[in-house]
Amino acid sequence: MLTIESLKFLQKELKSVEKWEKDQKDLWFWEKLGRIPFKLLDKITPKFLQDKALQIVDEIGSYVHTGGKYLVSEKSIIKKFRENGGLPEDFSAGDIAKLPLGAMDQTASHFKRSRTKMATVQGATTGVGGLFTLGIDIPIILGLSLKTLQEIAISYGYNPNSKEERIFIIKCLQFASSDYVGKRAILEQLSMTDAERNRQAISQLQGWREVIAAYRDNFGWKKLFQMVPVAGIVFGAFINKSTIDEVAETGMMLYRKRRILERIHQFQQETKDE
Repeated sequence: MLTIESLKFLQKELKSVEKWEKDQKDLWFWEKLGRIPFKLLDKITPKFLQDKALQIVDEIGSYVHTGGKYLVSEKSIIKKFRENGGLPEDFSAGDIAKLPLGAMDQTASHFKRSRTKMATVQGATTGVGGLFTLGIDIPIILGLSLKTLQEIAISYGYNPNSKEERIFIIKCLQFASSDYVGKRAILEQLSMTDAERNRQAISQLQGWREVIAAYRDNFGWKKLFQMVPVAGIVFGAFINKSTIDEVAETGMMLYRKRRILERIHQFQQETKDE
């Protein structure tokens, strides 16, 4: 199945993504204020929980450089494409980039729904222990965020096994938790060529620890109520659900934009060659 979109359709879809980008708002005042308790969290959380949390964060951080155990398998994504479109058995990940945009959206949406449900259950589970499980909940939800973004990357025909793509995924993760100024800066970076973007992104990351620490802090006041034992079940489920939902939406929009721009460029190139 080859791409069937017209240039007019792609331009219309590009405008819808750009509208979404403009609609991204600044963090609410209370959300910024709410980051403060995380500075206290490390002081009052038992050391054995801190050590466990740091171990998990270390594993997630290595993703930037090697992918580590957080790299996902392409098999489930390819299987979903086959189920949705009746594609042949020899269909592979390399063929995804040729599919219609609608097929990509459908598969990416499936993984968005699936991971959001998983995050809801996970948030409720860690919410049982309140403060004492919150330190572990954060790196776990980070890991799920990375996996979700990888699945979305593959759904739009990109390979998350490459370091350049992992950097793009980290930028998506940062975008989802940044304030207005941060979002504008990230969008500016993503508008560059791949070489320019990766060169600047690597210099700005200044080590994965800063990225992970910033993402953790940006959970803000949303996580405060999860510190209350038992009541944290409800809040944990809701918060983790909304977190993964936002991360997945960001990934879908930014990867969708890349695919649209590449196809528009292809149209323009073909017109020039004629």
